Amino acid sequence: MRIGSVLLIIWLIIGAFAANQRHYFNGSSHANCAKTGTIVLTIVAGPLNYAGVNPKISCKAPHPSK
Repeated sequence: MRIGSVLLIIWLIIGAFAANQRHYFNGSSHANCAKTGTIVLTIVAGPLNYAGVNPKISCKAPHPSK
C-alpha cells in the first residue's frame, strides 16, 4: 500500500510539472470549464504527457438568457 501511494504522488507531481510547462497555470484568474478540465486531465495523465498525450477538454455550458 505504501509503495502505491508513493507512486501515485510521483505520478501526479509529474503531471503538475507537465501542466506548468504548458503554462496552464499562467494567465487570467478567470477559469472556465475547458481550462479547468484540461489542467485536471493533464495532471491525471501524469508521465503520459511526455509520451505524446496532449489531453484537451471542450465544454459547452448553457448561456444565461438575457
